[in-house]
Parts: sequence; structure tokens; C-alpha cells
Amino acid sequence: MKKILIAGAGGAPSEGVIRSLQLSHKKDCVIGMGSEPTDLALSKAERKYWVPYANHPEYPAQLFKLIEKEKPDLIHFQNDLEVFHGSLLRDELHKRGVQTFMPTHDVIETCVDKFKTYRKLKQAGVPVPKNILLNSEDDLKNAFDELADEQGKIWLRASSIGAGGKGALPTNNFEFAKNWIDHFKGWGDFCAAQMLTSQSVTWLSIWHEGKLVVAQTRIRKGWVHGNRTLSGVTGVTKVGQTYSNQLVDETATKTILAIDQQPHGIYAVDMTYDKNNIPNPTEINISRFFTTVLFFTKAGLNLPSIFANIVLHHEWPELPKKINPLPDGLLWLRGMDTEPVLVHESEMNNLITLL
Repeated sequence: MKKILIAGAGGAPSEGVIRSLQLSHKKDCVIGMGSEPTDLALSKAERKYWVPYANHPEYPAQLFKLIEKEKPDLIHFQNDLEVFHGSLLRDELHKRGVQTFMPTHDVIETCVDKFKTYRKLKQAGVPVPKNILLNSEDDLKNAFDELADEQGKIWLRASSIGAGGKGALPTNNFEFAKNWIDHFKGWGDFCAAQMLTSQSVTWLSIWHEGKLVVAQTRIRKGWVHGNRTLSGVTGVTKVGQTYSNQLVDETATKTILAIDQQPHGIYAVDMTYDKNNIPNPTEINISRFFTTVLFFTKAGLNLPSIFANIVLHHEWPELPKKINPLPDGLLWLRGMDTEPVLVHESEMNNLITLL
């Protein structure tokens, strides 16, 4: 039996991974570490350890102390902050006998910065909405002149490390936009982009030394508490649905190869459709599974188990096909303090009573 250490334990992104690993036929020991005690207390990990946030000076020492105590065989990080800082420590982790399954640090550094990602994709000819990095009020004025749609709106968001639609805001008001960026102290970090539609899709994939292992597409049909934010975006999917589309597959693959010619690890490409119904990549969630990965596990595709088995057991999945092995139309229904429900869209009416 191997030991797997999962960072961010107790938070939704990591708990989906932890529960998936515990459902694996390997039954490896899953240990959790996290920086939020009230989250950590809720984790399903077999043992749970507190560590400082990854950008804290004491993080490396506390992490290595935990490594010395538990001697895990594999470590996996599940949020951008820890992916970035954990990546910097990979050589020391390897020296201590802990394996990682991550892209190069240069790739991670590009992907956690949305504007760097945008420039790479644009250079490669991938369809992306035009972005402008906002260093000054003049840049913001130019953004409204160059990017505004028919309603005069542009899309604002933070470029640096962060999930959940950090700083995201659609607006047609210059003063409001300026005050918003001031509030976040975001000059030099925020970027403006052309508006896209509300339709989005995610392509979650695992690669090994340049070869695709598996990929599965999911469309998002709503955000949890999206109606309580200015952007309508929370980063927490309310309803996910399995989906397949050749253009999405081609766009996601081209996006990943534009960033990394030798992909290795986890690459989740977020895409939003433009008014011409073309999926535009908006970011790559690098080296981590998305929050609803348990959806795929319950549907029969356990990506965290595949990920761990490649590293720890040198086992490769036997799948009917590498891209979108799950059937279309499976729904994952989520809400706060309720167990998610997996159902096919054709069976939805069986769950409710219509008057």
C-alpha cells in the first residue's frame, strides 16, 4: 500500500480527489494537509495535518517536517497557490523520496498568469478574446475604446494566481471599473477582455511525457450562488454535464500544445463560447483537477486514481477511447450541504413531480 499526500484537504477541490482515491481499487492511504483548520476538520483523509499557506515563509519547513513524519510516496497540490510554490520545491521533494506528477515550472508559471497564457495562445493562433493588461487609467480607457461590445461592456479579471473568477466583472462604466481595480490594488495585474457568451466548457486531461492518457469534457450549466455576484461567476459549478464535441477537443489540444510541447500531468482547459459559437480558451487550470472531479469518478472514470496509478503502480487505464470515454448527457447536480446527484438528463423528470 502506498501513501498519497493531498494538499488543500477539506476544501471542495481536494475532497473530490481524496474521495476518488479512496474509491480506487488500490486502497492506498490518503493523507491530507491544509491551511484552514475548519476546512481540514471536515476532510475525509485518513490523517489530517495543518500547514501554513504556501506563500508563508514557514511553509517549506512545515511541509518537510510532515514529509519526514509520514514519508508519502506521492504528493499532489490542488490549488494554484500550492501548485506554484510546491513546484518550486519539487527537487527537494524528490530527494526525500516523494514523487510528483507535474508539468515543468515554466509551464506552471505561465498558466497561473492569465495574461501570459493569453499571449502564448494568441501567438499560436488559438482563438482567444483580445486582452489588454491594465497598467494605468489610460490602458483602461483604451480597453473601452477597443474591446467594448454593443452594450459598451468589457470583461475585467485578475491575471495572477487565484481561482473562483477572482476579480471578474462585466461593466460598461469607466469610473466603476477604475474603482473596482483600485479596490483590488489591481493595476498591473488586472486585464480587460472582449466579452464572450455565458456558455462555457472544460476539457480535463492527463498527459504523460507528451502523450495524452485520457481527456473528458464537461459543460457547465450554472454556478452555485452565481446570482449573488456581480459577474455571475463563482468558480463553483452548480450543474455539470458530460459532453463531446470535435471542435472542443481540437481547440483544447491546440491550447495545451501551445503552452507545453511535452505535456506531463494535469491540464484542464476552460473555454467560453464567443458570439460565433467558437470555444475560446480563457485559462488552463494547471496540475490540478477541477472541483467536480468526483462527478467523473461516480460516472465510472476515476481520473485521480488513473493519475496516481501511473506514478505509483505503473498501471495505465484500459479505456474504450482516450477522449470522452463517458457517455454524453450525464448530469452532476450540486448544492450547499446536500449530497450531489448523478443522473442522465433523460431521467431528470423521474426525480421531481410536476403539477
